[in-house]
Amino acid sequence: MKRIVILGAGESGTGAAVLAKKQGFEVFVSDMSEIKEEYKTLLNANSIIWEEKKHSENEILNADEVVKSPGIPDKAPIIKKLLAQNTPVISEIEFAGRYTKAKMICITGSNGKTTTTMLVYHLLKNAGLNVGLAGNVGQSLALQVATAAFDYYVVELSSFQLDGMTEFKADIAILLNITPDHLDRYDYNFQNYVDSKFRITQNQTEADAFIFWENDPIIKAELEKRHIQSTMYPFAIERNEKTKAFIEKDELIIKTLKTLFSMPVSELAIKGLHNTYNSMAAGLAASIVNVRKENIRQSLQDFQGVEHRLEYVATVKNIRFINDSKATNVNSCWYALQSMKTRVVLILGGTDKGNDYTEIEELVKEKVSGLILIGLDNKPLHEYFDSKIEHIIDVQSMEAAVKEAYNMATEGETVLLSPCCASFDLFKNYEDRGKQFKQCVREL
Repeated sequence: MKRIVILGAGESGTGAAVLAKKQGFEVFVSDMSEIKEEYKTLLNANSIIWEEKKHSENEILNADEVVKSPGIPDKAPIIKKLLAQNTPVISEIEFAGRYTKAKMICITGSNGKTTTTMLVYHLLKNAGLNVGLAGNVGQSLALQVATAAFDYYVVELSSFQLDGMTEFKADIAILLNITPDHLDRYDYNFQNYVDSKFRITQNQTEADAFIFWENDPIIKAELEKRHIQSTMYPFAIERNEKTKAFIEKDELIIKTLKTLFSMPVSELAIKGLHNTYNSMAAGLAASIVNVRKENIRQSLQDFQGVEHRLEYVATVKNIRFINDSKATNVNSCWYALQSMKTRVVLILGGTDKGNDYTEIEELVKEKVSGLILIGLDNKPLHEYFDSKIEHIIDVQSMEAAVKEAYNMATEGETVLLSPCCASFDLFKNYEDRGKQFKQCVREL
């Protein structure tokens, strides 16, 4: 009997374990951290053997194949040992893809992934299609493959998930943009990260679709170097002869062989230039799977947006508070600042992944009246911004950050939490950071 070892018992790992068990494999789950109660319950209910707070090498190194959580880097000692002995190490998405014939609509990019994924799911679900939501959002793909029978999956893919995928194929691949992120996981070599993102097109044929932002300089340069098999669906604000979604006279237009669709940009539910791109990508995906125009229009008009992504929290004494905790890289913060219509007090900081802040420098000079730096080590931020911004305050908790930002802001300004950094120094994750921000704002 084939032995499958699962490393990491979070959402993806537990899902992979349930699917592996269902397929009749011998399954062992190992997690260096403590496993959450809900996942222990699920593993126990499926009679799956697990361990926590350790990796027992004698139980792991005898695996026929290992499914690794995206959070575990290849540099981890146990992964190095597995790779040295040529044990295949794959991602949960790769594993799940083997056991379903459903159509896969996969979304990646440095920014906008979650919003676009949720929007595509919203479009397909509202059109009455039998669709699941997976990857970085929703339930794990493997768990759904084991327990449900969807015809379509909308899957958000991070570069870490793509790294562990070899045979998996996206029927529709969406690549929104590429800007430096997670360089600490890619040996500080940007090309390694770019290659990772482009894995979303691997195994595609002419029958498959590749949707991408054609004006992204990195994507543009890569397309000249690569021979991509799939049918191309580029989107941009201004069209050329190949553009399939674009803006003309304030109308969003989708023009493919099968569809000619248009609606006023002003009617899109989610605002800002980056969200117009996200709406184009989602609209193209829906068109390709033959969602009717009236359904596309309706769904683009009534979509609710994503928590922790430019999320309006409250206005206190004419000061608006916006939660953009999901902005874990510099480019995300650029989009947030670009969409602000007022002066801003910006809350920045966290675990710096080798960030280059030059991208936001102009917008900071133009729009930011003060900075609140929240983190255990704000040295890189001080080195960059001390000479550029007069008012900078360091804090070590969200409560202090919100209070100081409120005191610093003048009426009519916006307090924006858009940290540019990962959250793991002071918070469990970006959701925890965003929730604490909202709670502290409500207590003002």
